[in-house]
Amino acid sequence: MAVKKIIIIGAAGRDFHNFNVYYRDNPDYNVVAFTAAQIPDIAGRKYPASLAGKLYPEGIPIHEESELEDLIKKTGADACVFSYSDVPYSYVMSLGAKVNTAGAAFTMLGHKNTTIKSTKPVIAVGAVRTGCGKSQTSRKIAEILMAHGKKVIAIRHPMPYGDLEAQKVQRFATIEDLKKHNCTIEEMEEYEPHIERGNVIYAGVDYEAILRAAENDPDGCDIILWDGGNNDFPFYETDLMVSVTDPHRPGHELGYYPGEVTLRLADVVVINKIDSADFENILTVRESIEKVNPKAVVVDAASTISVEKPELIKGKRVLVVEDGPTLTHGEMKIGAGIVAAKRFGAAEIIDPRENAVGKLADTYKTYPHIGNLLPAMGYGEEQMRDLAATIDKVDCDSVIIATPIDLERVIKINKPTTRVEYELQEIGHPNMEDVLKDFI
Repeated sequence: MAVKKIIIIGAAGRDFHNFNVYYRDNPDYNVVAFTAAQIPDIAGRKYPASLAGKLYPEGIPIHEESELEDLIKKTGADACVFSYSDVPYSYVMSLGAKVNTAGAAFTMLGHKNTTIKSTKPVIAVGAVRTGCGKSQTSRKIAEILMAHGKKVIAIRHPMPYGDLEAQKVQRFATIEDLKKHNCTIEEMEEYEPHIERGNVIYAGVDYEAILRAAENDPDGCDIILWDGGNNDFPFYETDLMVSVTDPHRPGHELGYYPGEVTLRLADVVVINKIDSADFENILTVRESIEKVNPKAVVVDAASTISVEKPELIKGKRVLVVEDGPTLTHGEMKIGAGIVAAKRFGAAEIIDPRENAVGKLADTYKTYPHIGNLLPAMGYGEEQMRDLAATIDKVDCDSVIIATPIDLERVIKINKPTTRVEYELQEIGHPNMEDVLKDFI
């Protein structure tokens, strides 16, 4: 049988995993290229030979997704494998139409094609969209398990934005480890809250090697907690699957890939943010769950906020800084910072767009729906500098920081700041304690 030429369409995460577990060392396929979207500065690099295996001594080039149709013709690709997350079905199938028109098959790898079996019990947390509250749900689960005396090792969905060889397997147990591994703001937002709660978290590029390291962690391991990314489904076979929904975006749970997959796979579905969502939107999400996964346990929850210095909000002209990916490909127009600004009586929410510099100015052009919020973009040092410069230029009384990390630890802010933190609070029963007691 002729060797099939493959292009993997990705965004520096699921694409590398699909290659590692399905195509690497498989002589029936020749992966001729990756393409990259969503994440800046990924294209133009190579997936290194040291990670690509014996069939790829030169590594594999990574191109911009905009080059896909030309790449198909240039390489003679037989098939393109869609391998990233949090995109509407219309986008996926429009891309499929382009691939088919260029002469290649358009395909996706399924859950069974790409999951790895662990020697430890695995609890996975996913979501139907970016920004549903997946990370706070993961933290809640870890806290409950730890209170029951279980040693929890978290493994985070990949965010390999730096040196891929150096990021093959990463272990984070202290705040100093974040600096050691040259983490971006996006990475710190996911790792730091776990570290602060006393549990180790792993991430990187090679997720079988990561899993084996986690199972044998020097601090011990009773349970693996998969902390998913975007709305992707897990990389590991799961013993308990939790998926988080968001009634601020009703209907998205059945309209985005692969969020619907996480909903259909779920043993437990969390309806989050019911404290701030419209009743009709909550009903829409309930109906979606009943339609595609009626056997799932449903947990109602609020995303409760706490504010460090409320006096810096009341009556003030505030700049609101929110989590970057939640605003960009997550398409949210409201976050914890906006909720805090309204609840604590801000006089005005200042629009930062006319002061945006560098990469941030480009972000507003790419994602015009963001509006008057400032996304904490920090995929590299240049973006961090642009974020600090933009905050510096904005004329405001104070800055509301609604990111999961202490932003002032990584960039200098020359204005009064107050942090907004948010946690999962279940309402009624069943709650996560009930679910996890049964699991244990």
